[in-house]
Amino acid sequence: MIIAKALGVIKVALIVCILSGINILQYTGIPLQSCWSWCVDNKLYSCMMVFFLSNALEAQLVSTGAFEISFNDMPVWSKLETGRIPQPPELFQIIDNNLQFQTTVELKPGFAK
Repeated sequence: MIIAKALGVIKVALIVCILSGINILQYTGIPLQSCWSWCVDNKLYSCMMVFFLSNALEAQLVSTGAFEISFNDMPVWSKLETGRIPQPPELFQIIDNNLQFQTTVELKPGFAK
């Protein structure tokens, strides 16, 4: 989680540097001047590329793989427990079973006699 937050801060700093034209590579001594000059020349494209690629990396870093299905506040499926996602027929069967246990006949006085 800390790495994802740091990546978000680096993303914003890099976009600000690209938009302002500050050459951060000059201070680090990394010889990528042609890459940086391309980023400064194509600001919109490079900022969008930095934004979307870093968001994809952040999403991978914070993804837990958790997938849970609840029905009337009762958990009916958990990917963490089973290790897989249910198939649609299996899921429909689980929901039907839960509905069968919850159906009650409600008698209304004065209805059809």
